[in-house]
Amino acid sequence: MADATGYLDRFADVSARIGNQVHLRSLRDGFATIMPLFILAGVAALFNNVVFTWIWGPSGLMPSADVLGWAQYWGGALSNGTLNISAILLCGMIGYCLAQNKRFDNPIACVVIAVSALAVLMPQTVAAAVAPASQLFEEGKSITTPVSGAFTTGYTGTAGLFSAIIVGLLATTVFIKISGVDRLRIKMPEGVPPAVGKSFDVLIPMILSLGAFGLVAMILFAIPAHTDLTAIINEFIQTPLRALTTNVWGLVIIYSIGTFLFTLGIHQTTINGVLVEPILTIVLLNNTALYNAGKAIPMANFMNMDIINVFALMGGSGCTLALLIATFIMGRYRPSKEVAKMAVLPGLFNINEPVIYGYPIVFNIPLMIPFVLNTALGIVISYFATVIGLISPCVIQVPWTCPIVFSGALATGGDLRASVLQVLLLALYTVIYLPFMKASEKSLQKQAELAEQAEQG
Repeated sequence: MADATGYLDRFADVSARIGNQVHLRSLRDGFATIMPLFILAGVAALFNNVVFTWIWGPSGLMPSADVLGWAQYWGGALSNGTLNISAILLCGMIGYCLAQNKRFDNPIACVVIAVSALAVLMPQTVAAAVAPASQLFEEGKSITTPVSGAFTTGYTGTAGLFSAIIVGLLATTVFIKISGVDRLRIKMPEGVPPAVGKSFDVLIPMILSLGAFGLVAMILFAIPAHTDLTAIINEFIQTPLRALTTNVWGLVIIYSIGTFLFTLGIHQTTINGVLVEPILTIVLLNNTALYNAGKAIPMANFMNMDIINVFALMGGSGCTLALLIATFIMGRYRPSKEVAKMAVLPGLFNINEPVIYGYPIVFNIPLMIPFVLNTALGIVISYFATVIGLISPCVIQVPWTCPIVFSGALATGGDLRASVLQVLLLALYTVIYLPFMKASEKSLQKQAELAEQAEQG
């Protein structure tokens, strides 16, 4: 028993170290900082494609192409200010968060370096379509011409998020490292305004850092392929990593491990939050951009962060809202019922710490099985329901605190079948929890009796 406890302590220590690794933590913090913008982009896409079309579309309540165009301009403007510059925003926020986590004394300079490095590594010319090939001679392709002095949303938008992550972390790390060399920092005399003093303090480190990234961009352009860092990252890192982390069975394994750790008191975000959630969020944002443009969602993008939050974590990790329902239906152990009464309101908003530590789930052996199993079932069932067309793909990022029924419809762009699936899944989770809940009550009651006997004896 002592060996098992020691192993668990060591495992908990390793998990905590992974979750608190400064670069991974900065990545998580960067996403969290700009998450409201992604939610706003999702709301705008929902209004553009559902609400406005329902009112002013060809088959709407008040058909008007002009009014529909004016209304959808609002959503397009919000998309430009959120999704289409999301890579730039994320890169800057990662630079800032990494500087803060490393306790660097000038985090604003790290924002400048990160964003500048991302722009330095972008190609100086982009291909712009000038005519459909069907009008010329190459059917199925488009005729393009190189255009200078422009950025493309393929680099600044959701397609460039992975590059933004790598560049933001790398550029900030290099800049902080160079800034640590005192001989390269220009100290201004007293009396100089602080903003001016800080800019001169990092002048040489900024020049050296961005100069190095410019050299990388030059080398990549000079090779016969005339490529750039984003293209290399997309081909050799992003595509294989997305294929791995959006695989349904791989995610079942990862999230099963994470939820099992939660039953041992180790928060599941130490594994899931830093390993897969950023990538699943990027896939979801790509879906939002496609949905906003009226394009079909590819099957490769069906598995995303909404599948997890909306269908597999109802009520929080382990789908504990179902446990509360099972307790209200058949629970007989008074302490458990009292905890359920207190936890049901937070549970409706997917906050389940009162259940995890109050019911409890932690070290409650009978409840470990449904706690892990329900999450896995939610991932598998909702994914294959999307694949066979029972529900629409998830395209709108909804807040993780959004209650069930609402979250399903919103995440899928107004598909009420997703809400029905949520209700059916909740019923299934409840049925699965029932026998284990009864076993848990007997176990907790027995433990209470033994504790009482020990006090009296």
